[in-house]
Amino acid sequence: MDPRRFSDLVVFHRVAAARSFTAAAQSLGVTQSAVSQTVKRLETELGLRLLSRSTRSLAPTAAGERLLDTLSPVIAEVDAEIEDLEKLREQPGGRLRVTCGKHAADTLVWPAFSRLLSCHPEIEGELCVENRHVDIVAERFDIGIRLREDLEMDMVAVPVGPDMRAIVVVAPDYLEGHPAPRIPRDLSSHRLICYRNAGGVLSPWTFEKDDQVETVKISPAVIVNDAAALVEAACAGMGFAYMLEDLAAPALKSGRLVEVLADWNPPFAGYHAFYSSRRQPTRAFTLFLDYLRREGKRASADCLGSAR
Repeated sequence: MDPRRFSDLVVFHRVAAARSFTAAAQSLGVTQSAVSQTVKRLETELGLRLLSRSTRSLAPTAAGERLLDTLSPVIAEVDAEIEDLEKLREQPGGRLRVTCGKHAADTLVWPAFSRLLSCHPEIEGELCVENRHVDIVAERFDIGIRLREDLEMDMVAVPVGPDMRAIVVVAPDYLEGHPAPRIPRDLSSHRLICYRNAGGVLSPWTFEKDDQVETVKISPAVIVNDAAALVEAACAGMGFAYMLEDLAAPALKSGRLVEVLADWNPPFAGYHAFYSSRRQPTRAFTLFLDYLRREGKRASADCLGSAR
């Protein structure tokens, strides 16, 4: 339909329902002349007279009544839907679709997501957990959570999680028969356990110290595509593994793993929430972002407490 035709029909509906050009013009915020010209144009295009006019009254013709009967429920439904949508700005409700990877879900997103839905059961929540890059616009997600370095340039991104570290760990038994590496390149002479991401790529081993960045050329002895398997392979003494510090934390605490090259692994920016636009966010979206930030602050406080 021609967009102008739709607006003309709305004007006709307002005139026919009110039985007055003046009242319709006032409700629409336009002049009476503009309303009259719109109705005349519509009648000319349809080749039908829609309104009977006299100096004292106005009423729909038979064709006008038929058109009015068709338009009234449609316009009422559209008005009601717009009213409901406008409420989403102020009141939580509607659907919220979130995407993230497994690690982000376990450490940050699920606690925030579950608290949001517990406090606001009127929100229809969907959480999709998968370790691949998701086009949130094409796949119609409201928000995603990912590391900053993995985000597209056209996305709005805000930090929501604490800083993170990637570390190299190994089982103490392995070190009994092999010298511990002093610098990253020493790793090339050892057995390495590598992680293959959802894109089929081996995660790089990158180190930094005193503004010097070094990437180790990987010749894996073992390859896994699961974080838990990565930890267990290292604990089993299969070689050195490179992983997020929080994944290794329980095994480090129990002594099943030890860290090496600690001074080559500074913290980096953690998870970011990303979305396509800052304009007109729903109340559910805003609340979820707030819950994510709170969960991120709690996680940061826990990290500081553990460090002490």
